[in-house]
Amino acid sequence: MFRFEVLKTCPHTKARAGRLYTPHGTVDTPVFMPVGTLGTVKGMTQEMLEELGAEIILGNTYHLYLRPGHETIHELGGLHGFMSWPRAILTDSGGFQVFSLSKMRKVREEGVTFRSHLDGSSHFLSPEKAVEIQTALGSDILMQLDECPPYPVSHEAARKSMELTQRWGERSKQSWLGSAAGTLFGITQGSMFPDLRAEAARRLVDLDLPGYAIGGLSVGEPRPLTMEMVAACEPHLPRDRPRYVMGVGLPAEIPEYVALGIDMMDCVLPTRNARNGLLFTSQGRVVIRHARYAKDPEPLDPQCACLACRRYSRAYLRHLFLSGEILSSVLNTFHNLYFYLDRMRKIREAILAEDFPKYLSDIRVQPEPGV
Repeated sequence: MFRFEVLKTCPHTKARAGRLYTPHGTVDTPVFMPVGTLGTVKGMTQEMLEELGAEIILGNTYHLYLRPGHETIHELGGLHGFMSWPRAILTDSGGFQVFSLSKMRKVREEGVTFRSHLDGSSHFLSPEKAVEIQTALGSDILMQLDECPPYPVSHEAARKSMELTQRWGERSKQSWLGSAAGTLFGITQGSMFPDLRAEAARRLVDLDLPGYAIGGLSVGEPRPLTMEMVAACEPHLPRDRPRYVMGVGLPAEIPEYVALGIDMMDCVLPTRNARNGLLFTSQGRVVIRHARYAKDPEPLDPQCACLACRRYSRAYLRHLFLSGEILSSVLNTFHNLYFYLDRMRKIREAILAEDFPKYLSDIRVQPEPGV
């Protein structure tokens, strides 16, 4: 029930507009996917996400496995039924979270043993187990288990990690083929070495998977280097499969990834920054706690049509944030997600209208610093 089609390709860049068909509806690409790690996009109800037009969101295998448990979620109708979300869901394998527990895990060929950040209990995650958990969750798109090396790392260590991820990809595919799961995406690794990234992409394509992701980015490396690694992978990924860059990016970076031929992105930046009072607007970034907004009657972004900007002033949003009110997180998160999703909608419209180069040129001169 999974299918991907490219509807329009920009002749001047590698940007393309496409469509993902999943068991829980279609997803127009390029797409930004809000992150709902624990079965919720923090600060948002599912009704709000629907109002925002989110067609696909993320869940996380590591966190949902630990709490409330994939068996419990399966008994309650899978993640769709459990969280009452009728649209598509992609689940991360949990690899990034496990490998962030550098002092609480041990990697070997079979998989990784780790201790829960919740209670210190010991657990084992293998490529097969990651597929099993995501199958129980009822994910539309499953991710293979991968090893995410830190930055910086030596070329030798990066190759060793990349080779392990490749072998885990092969095991993930065999486990997925024997399940009743959704669709499986493979993940390329290789740290910040273009030669390893290109090799990883070429070898992963040999597995003939429905989609391909570029992982191991946004782990502390300079932003230009992130783009360079994406550019190293993309030429080796098939044109008829979706390409997903995991964990990116800033608003100014999103159209740049699209121009490199990327179809899918996710990032915690819009939601995490919203809770910390950093808001993205057409005039640049707004740090809402600043005193300059104490008596500002203007909307957060006069060019934005979201509910926060239609109804509330900067002064009120500042008051909510400084008072620690829950509504602050709700309104700020709604606005930031609207900003990201609206930007992606405009990118898609520009590609379909054969106007993407002009859009890209215009967006590059828009402000990024705070106002």
